[in-house]
Amino acid sequence: MEEALYEWASMRKFSGLSLLEAIPDETTILNFRRLIEREELAPLILDAVNAHLARKGMMVKRGTMVDATIIAAPSSTKNSSGERAPEMHQTKKGNNWHFGMKAHIGADTDSGLVHTVVTTPANESDVEQVDQLLHGKEKTVHADAGYTGAEQRVGRRKIEWKIARGRSQVKKITPEHARELVMLEEKRKAQVRARVEHPFWALKCIFGYRKVRSDQLVHGSKAIAGDDGSDACAHDMKRNNTNYTERFRRLRLPAVALRTTIQNRCASSMTCSDVA
Repeated sequence: MEEALYEWASMRKFSGLSLLEAIPDETTILNFRRLIEREELAPLILDAVNAHLARKGMMVKRGTMVDATIIAAPSSTKNSSGERAPEMHQTKKGNNWHFGMKAHIGADTDSGLVHTVVTTPANESDVEQVDQLLHGKEKTVHADAGYTGAEQRVGRRKIEWKIARGRSQVKKITPEHARELVMLEEKRKAQVRARVEHPFWALKCIFGYRKVRSDQLVHGSKAIAGDDGSDACAHDMKRNNTNYTERFRRLRLPAVALRTTIQNRCASSMTCSDVA
């Protein structure tokens, strides 16, 4: 972030900074991020950014795509406590075992914007989190085969569930022309559902959350967006505008309002000198 503030004029403009004055270093930015986590302000930021995008017609909310990804954590016990982090768990995916946590997201079908994020230990079932990933206004829900039976866990009935069929189920369909029709239908589902993988790419390849520290489930969940929302917020901002200057110009007003909210919420607990 420090390098980005030096290199990108649009980032400095959005942050209200200038090269004529001191740019915050990485430690100051990290302290500020921890302050946002401690004061639980980032969910407000994510909600405000998504509400602004909805007013601009960028988030339609006609449908939701849900999915989850595993974020690895060190499984070694060579640490001060001599044991694994109790918040992390192992799970089996295919023929491989993974240790860490899961990030579950709900994204808008039309725009691909993330509107909800939930984090759990890796052994939590994907389908058990589906009700928390819906915003309540969607008419359709797209999901992979891991969410089979999701409709039974959601109280609302006026939802069209587009859940992928398992490969073994498709192979059993006869005659052959009927199976081909089903495969064509599954291909159409997959083309829509593929968009939900983009936030995971941003999460792991851009923001670096391929792996978290053994003591970082709390910090990891906050940073990914379950309790924080900052990375999901950044993805939504990046997803809509390829031109950085235009993106920051559009989001300038809500950013000013959020900066005021942060200042008001933090005034009683920490001063600016404490953050620096």
